Amino acid sequence: MTGGNEPKLAVFTKNRTNPAYAAARLGADRTAARLGASTRHFVPERPDDFDQQIALIDEALGEHPDAFVFVPVHDTAVDAAVARIEAAGIPIFNIINRLQRTRPVSFVGSDDRVLAIAVAERLFAHLGHRGNVAIMEGTPGSVTSQARLAGFREAAARHAGIRVVVEGAGDYQEATARRLMAQWLAAGRALDAVLCANDVMALGAIDAMRSAQRAIPLTGVNALPAAITAIREGRLLASADFDAMNMGCVATEAAIRHLRGEQVPAEIMLPVQVVDAANCALWDRPIEARTCPRWEDVVAAR
Repeated sequence: MTGGNEPKLAVFTKNRTNPAYAAARLGADRTAARLGASTRHFVPERPDDFDQQIALIDEALGEHPDAFVFVPVHDTAVDAAVARIEAAGIPIFNIINRLQRTRPVSFVGSDDRVLAIAVAERLFAHLGHRGNVAIMEGTPGSVTSQARLAGFREAAARHAGIRVVVEGAGDYQEATARRLMAQWLAAGRALDAVLCANDVMALGAIDAMRSAQRAIPLTGVNALPAAITAIREGRLLASADFDAMNMGCVATEAAIRHLRGEQVPAEIMLPVQVVDAANCALWDRPIEARTCPRWEDVVAAR
C-alpha cells in the first residue's frame, strides 16, 4: 500500500442468501469506513459456486486491492485461485471457513466443533438425554459444516439414550432445508428433535413442520435476529452465537492494521455462547443495531 492512500479491501463472501454473510459484509464496511479504508464485495450470484468465486478472484486481482478479506466457498476447490492471490503478494485475511492449504496473515473464526457440542448438549438436556435425533448439516464441502457435523455426532455418542436416526444436507439454505425436513416428515421418520448446522436451515425446517402440523424441538447456529425471534416465541429451542458480523469487523481491522505496519495475531478465535430463552434478550436486536467489538477487547481475550 502506498503511504497516504486509502487502503482498498476485496471482501469475499459465499452467497447473498444467508443473512450471516450479509452481516459479515456489514461488519467489514463499518470497520473500513471507521478506519479510512474502502471495500468492494465479491459474491457469487449462484450461492457457494466455486467456479464463480474463482472468476471473481481473478477479477479482483485485476483491480490490485491492498488485501483480501476472504471466505472460501469450498475447502479445496478454490485453492489454485487463492494461490494466485499469494503469488501477487497480496495479504489474505481469512474468516469463518478456514483455508486448508494457504497460510493467511490472520484467520478469524470460532471453534465449530465446540459450538456444535454445546448446542447439542442443550438439546439433549431438553430431551432428558433420550430420543431420536436428526442432523441437518450444511454444505458438505464447507469446513464449518464438517466440523459442526463432527461435533453433533460426538455429542450424541456421549449419551446412550440418544439415537441419530437420519442425517442430510440442507446446504445452509432455507429452501433446501424446508424440502429436506418435509421429506423426513413425509417418510414417517420418528423424530424427537433436529440439530441444524445453522439458523437459516432451522427456520426452513420450522416452516416445513408448520405445514405438516408438527412441532419438534430444533437448534440452530448463528444467533441471527430471525432465530432470536423464533427462540423468544418458542419455535426454536436454542442457537449458538457464531457471529459472522464480528468476524467481518475483526478481520477487516486486522487487515488495515497490517497494512499500516502493525503486528496482528495469526489466529483470532471469537468466543461462542449458547443462546436460548433464558438469555436471548441480549441478542434481540437487528443486525444493523449490533456493534463491532473493540479491537483491544478481542486481542486481550485471546
